[in-house]
Amino acid sequence: MNARHFTYWVTALLVIPFSLGAQSHDASVGNHKIHLYAAADFGINAEAVTFTKDIAPIFQRSCQDCHRVGGGAPMPLTTYEEVRRLAPRIKYRTAIRDRMGAMPPFFVEKDIGIHEFKNDPSLSDEELAKIQAWADNGAPEGDPADMPEQREFPESETWTIGEPDLVLSSREVTIPAIGPDWWGDIGLVPTGLTEDRYVKAVQVREVNDIPAEATSSTVGGRYMWHHMTYTSGALSEDETELVGRTTSWPIHEVGRNADIFPEKAGRILPANSALRLGAAHLHSNGRESKGYLEFGFKFFPEGYSPEYTRRGARLGNGIDIDVKPNQANQEFHSYAVLDEHTKIIAFEPHLHAPGVRMCIEAIWGHNQLTLNCVGYDHNWVKQYVYEDDAAPLLPKGTILHVIGFVDTTTDNQNIADARNWAGGGRRSVSNMFIDLGYSVELTEEQFQLEMAERRAKMKSRNEYDVGCPLCWAPVVPVTEEDASRPRGNR
Repeated sequence: MNARHFTYWVTALLVIPFSLGAQSHDASVGNHKIHLYAAADFGINAEAVTFTKDIAPIFQRSCQDCHRVGGGAPMPLTTYEEVRRLAPRIKYRTAIRDRMGAMPPFFVEKDIGIHEFKNDPSLSDEELAKIQAWADNGAPEGDPADMPEQREFPESETWTIGEPDLVLSSREVTIPAIGPDWWGDIGLVPTGLTEDRYVKAVQVREVNDIPAEATSSTVGGRYMWHHMTYTSGALSEDETELVGRTTSWPIHEVGRNADIFPEKAGRILPANSALRLGAAHLHSNGRESKGYLEFGFKFFPEGYSPEYTRRGARLGNGIDIDVKPNQANQEFHSYAVLDEHTKIIAFEPHLHAPGVRMCIEAIWGHNQLTLNCVGYDHNWVKQYVYEDDAAPLLPKGTILHVIGFVDTTTDNQNIADARNWAGGGRRSVSNMFIDLGYSVELTEEQFQLEMAERRAKMKSRNEYDVGCPLCWAPVVPVTEEDASRPRGNR
């Protein structure tokens, strides 16, 4: 689009109220509803559902990355003998679906907003119906000939992003068996790069000496790090500090998935650079432990340059939160007006132990659009990365609104004491309310191109894209004289 032109959206889009909202929800843990489905509604004979034919393929896709020998989960789910006695528990944990404690831990509410996410292991309604029918009918094994070939896993834990191009390690740290939480800088980690490289994906994983069978009543009892906030940049000549512009990276947290950046928005690791591990949060877990962090980076090809480099708004409140004791359905709100056209790449609710749910909505004119609501479990802090052609495209002037829900009653097993008031703070017994997801700002031309690509995939004007309120708005070019006038005179 010519730079002298600007976008004008017809008045009807601004004055006709349109709402796709879903904030009226009972977020109290005690009233969470499970999702039950009848197999017959999907044309399935409930009595014919077996482990070998129907259930094993589901487990292989959505469960066995963790539930296997050597995996991060407490029990393997790879053979019929391992699974049979757990059938009632599996039925319940999967039926929770989008609430605290659900398995697999991907808590997007499927009846609200956008549904297309990268690396989504969640179960469909039909898959839940199969699991429920199988468990209710005594968990039959079925014909062994129907069993799919077992997945092969390496002896050690693998990188979910694939083999990294660069792996960096922090220094090893030791924490006492019992002690206060510790925050601090654990130093620089030189990258050794001799040229600038743009990162396509990054994964952080903790390596420690805590036994796999160790148990703890604390959140993240198998880990030492609650989180790590880190940046990168060029090293000074004496290699003691970062100089010039720095790059912020997504925060590493307990139970968090890897970060895969969009094709148009890679992040730079410059030549002669280092990671600054500036804000580590370590907590004791009942035994003296030693550990370190590994940072795995996958690069875009040499010569790559990102189209989008400006970060968008971040919402939340980690300072003056007022969380009342022994009360469910407490809400917290944060708003921001977008100064530029924005594409939201990922939504990442961050609450603390009392947290149970977070929603994000876009308010454009009289239109109030709930983009997503997701359950929250402080044992599994998840990031939800939108598919590229489903990521919200929001015009400048949109009001972004996030709503956090907390439950401090005894129904919430993550909290230490339902009698305690809590304010903001970095410890899990204190509270935060932040969307740690990320977005990019778009120029007018980039915004128009993104919307054009989105429209080309939509079947007709009857197909509404909740994340793109102006996808079907006409573009009206004007003269250079009109474009130069003050907005109030156009």
